[in-house]
Amino acid sequence: MKIGLVLSGGGARGISHIGVLKALEEFGVKIDVVAGTSAGSIVGSLYAYGYSADKIMDIILTTSFLRSLRPAWTMKGLLSLDGLRDVLQKYMPENNFEALKLPMTVATTNIGQGTTEYFTKGELIPTILASCCVPLVFNPIQFDDKIFVDGGITDNLPAHSIRGACDLLIGVNCNFIRGNFNTLNFRSVIERSLMIAVNGNTATSRALCDVLIDPPGAGGVSGFDVSKAKDLFETGYHYTKENFKPEDFRINPKRP
Repeated sequence: MKIGLVLSGGGARGISHIGVLKALEEFGVKIDVVAGTSAGSIVGSLYAYGYSADKIMDIILTTSFLRSLRPAWTMKGLLSLDGLRDVLQKYMPENNFEALKLPMTVATTNIGQGTTEYFTKGELIPTILASCCVPLVFNPIQFDDKIFVDGGITDNLPAHSIRGACDLLIGVNCNFIRGNFNTLNFRSVIERSLMIAVNGNTATSRALCDVLIDPPGAGGVSGFDVSKAKDLFETGYHYTKENFKPEDFRINPKRP
């Protein structure tokens, strides 16, 4: 039986994916194919490259990774993702999908066509950067004569891109919508609105997953609050350990 893993976007909240991966490793779950958007494309690619959950978390905490995702929220212009590019090149120097140990799909948004574009081969790092390129925060990414922005705009949980390649599909979402939102400032309203929008485009994708892991605690953290990295890891880890069992990932109730 082949097991697929699809990881949502969510900015800093995507660090909770690493905690989920840690729990899955302890459950003995062997992943065969991966897909991801934005933060999910970063974690998914590093995992597909062969890094363990612990090593991915070490990379997050000991490199310039977190600083590269901390926007200034000023009027001086959009930020670049050069810092993230440097970290990815250090830990995946081959810079191509073919170097990955597991098949990987990265979802991006082609801003010119207004459509989702999925990448499974060729250069890896430009597609990850494109998938992470949050509009109005980071400069758009251009390659292959096209302009790309965050894949979460059109497909924040790219389940259908690998549904046919696996017998059991595990979906991991980090954008749980909490009901106790207080309007604090302009930025929080924008982020809340984006969360609602991207959750709307995941409805069909959620239905395609045999197991959906959606830690409520992750939804209470800003996607730009990188200071909560360790807390987010623990949130993903403990939620998975407390609410699932190893057999949940070895039996397919929908497709026996």
